[in-house]
Amino acid sequence: MRTGRCLTGAASAGLEERLLAALREAGAPAAALGFADDASVLPWPLGLDLVLTHDMLAEGVHFTSTCPPADVGWKLVAVNLSDLAAMGARPVAVLLGAGIAASRDPEWACSLLLGVRQILDRFGGVLVGGDTIRSGAASVLALTALGSLPPGAALRRSGARPGDDLFVSGTIGDAGLGLEIAQGRRAADAFLLKRYRRPTPRLALSQALRGVAHACIDVSDGLLRDASRLAAASGLAAKIESARIPLSPSARASGVSVARLAAMGDDYELLFAAPAAARPAVAAASRATETPVARIGCLVVGEGVTLDGAVPADLGHLHR
Repeated sequence: MRTGRCLTGAASAGLEERLLAALREAGAPAAALGFADDASVLPWPLGLDLVLTHDMLAEGVHFTSTCPPADVGWKLVAVNLSDLAAMGARPVAVLLGAGIAASRDPEWACSLLLGVRQILDRFGGVLVGGDTIRSGAASVLALTALGSLPPGAALRRSGARPGDDLFVSGTIGDAGLGLEIAQGRRAADAFLLKRYRRPTPRLALSQALRGVAHACIDVSDGLLRDASRLAAASGLAAKIESARIPLSPSARASGVSVARLAAMGDDYELLFAAPAAARPAVAAASRATETPVARIGCLVVGEGVTLDGAVPADLGHLHR
């Protein structure tokens, strides 16, 4: 992969022209038609379902002004690929909408683009187009991701059944602690900061769970909040045991309670329900994809979510 660096070009070249030149220099995918037309043309595999998602990041809300732009680009793609993962889909292509703050130079925007290309190179999918504008005082970024999966194979939030086990991938609370580091409210820890700025979408695991899991959601607004959403979509209640929630060594050393860690957002892990009989299949999917998975509770008749038998005081982030 070439770096996708900005080309100096003529002094009069605008931001969009600089970014398009960088994209062409890095090698445009066939679907993008050389970034020279009004739209892209993507051959779609016959017999597969199309999965679409769209998410945004705003400076000062979802990332700090001091965050390296390549990390911002990575995270912009990651949050969308995590949505595809929650459905069991494979990434195919993305469209980028970049509102670049007036104070940011083209090199910042090209570094952002580098992060986009880095994560696509690692997890699949190609950047086939989008739009670039100047957005005023703060950068506002948007991405549309397209994925595919076999017909009828999509994982949904609404398929859980009474008695299902509740599993989560990876570790919980790292990104929330990383945000506090980025905001200067916690001592530096490279692992936690990376978990916040460069999350890992669990695409391989989700595809391995097709036909195994009854329901799935990605953990973006906190484990407890998203557990309540999966349970509500399935018409059930979620029972979670704090001792079973997987924590990294850094999170354990933070001194933060498990209840608070479980209410922190931005982990982008997978939370899924599967029958007890599927435990060997879940373990096999974990091994095959080299993704840690922990059984943290179960789903039962009722509503809401409990942690160690009690209703948590804080479920996590709620969009208003």
